[in-house]
Amino acid sequence: MVSVKIELNGAAHMLRAGRSLHDLIASLDLLGKRVAVAVNREVIPSPRWAGRVLQPDDRVEVVVAIGGG
Repeated sequence: MVSVKIELNGAAHMLRAGRSLHDLIASLDLLGKRVAVAVNREVIPSPRWAGRVLQPDDRVEVVVAIGGG
């Protein structure tokens, strides 16, 4: 199994090569939650997650919306 290293919210993160942004979000148990995701400072809308294959050294930022008041 070949792995690639990405940066996830400022920390090194390993994942299998060929994994998509959708796969990453699913592995973090965030599917169906209100999240904003950027790869290399570009916001990626959720309909495009499955088609965005993560590459070595991609910088991924995931922000989870928190409700309340």
